[in-house]
Amino acid sequence: MGSTFYLARRDFLAVLAAFAMGVPPRAWAQQTYRLGVLSGRGRGEPNFLAFFDELSHFGVVEGEHLAVDPRGFESSEDRFALVAKELVTSGINAVLAAGDAAIAAAQSASRTVPILGISDDMVGAGLVRSLTRPGSNVTGVSILSTELNSKRLEILAEAFKDARRIAVLADPRITTPMHVKMLRDVARPRNLDLMLYEASTSEQIIPAVDAASKAGAQAMNVLASPLFSFNSRRITDRMLEVRLPAIFQWPEIAEEGGLLAYGPRITRVYRQMAAQLVKLMHGSKPEELPIEQPTVFEFVANLKTASTMGITLPHSLLTRTDVVIE
Repeated sequence: MGSTFYLARRDFLAVLAAFAMGVPPRAWAQQTYRLGVLSGRGRGEPNFLAFFDELSHFGVVEGEHLAVDPRGFESSEDRFALVAKELVTSGINAVLAAGDAAIAAAQSASRTVPILGISDDMVGAGLVRSLTRPGSNVTGVSILSTELNSKRLEILAEAFKDARRIAVLADPRITTPMHVKMLRDVARPRNLDLMLYEASTSEQIIPAVDAASKAGAQAMNVLASPLFSFNSRRITDRMLEVRLPAIFQWPEIAEEGGLLAYGPRITRVYRQMAAQLVKLMHGSKPEELPIEQPTVFEFVANLKTASTMGITLPHSLLTRTDVVIE
């Protein structure tokens, strides 16, 4: 009796969640929905834990309603195309693709299988026609990276008022010349000298950080890129070694040892994507699902890291933070 009551209650809550989302409150299909994944991160990472936890709130139970193909977790970018083809050939119902390279690989493998993607700038990367009308088999979340990269530069300028030489770590596959121009437009009235350093592979990141440090950079803006997110621990460790203060894309990076971060929580973004997947599972078409954007942004400062670097952050800055790590 207790088990029957639990199942009925769970299904009832799933229907309520469906109503709240505007998806058809019909019963789950008898056939298990098959999801493939293309990501450089492992299934046990916080973003995926949040994703599957959010699905459970909608009554989606893995093994009953959902089957996840594990082969695309912890994939390197040079394997995305191969894995995407394997996933599509296996008959999956949708692909969760983390980053522009993963989305592009999934698109190359299929123009019909729904792709649930996360991108720094989905329109700018040419992955969809527009946010409101994607016009393809791609939907998901676009991060507003261009605007947020500029905002992070403004925060650095406030944090280090005497600094004039600010390094920018950019992934040239993500950051276009137009994005760099926008950053220079922010830097110019503040009399900041922007020093651009690029890295498009994991092996290029630490040499770029070292080059910036040797060139006299006083702070670094680590621009949005899946490459830098996947290698965030290596970057923060190196920043500590060379005493180069930096600001990052995800709040979680500052909580794990980075000095500053401003942006949406990656776990919150993946919860958004879980809600979008539920809509796909209920029959919505990706070309009809608007690309969503984050709505909550957090500013995190890590005073432990500041102390290790011998840095004192201005009180005026700290009063505006959402989280301070002490």
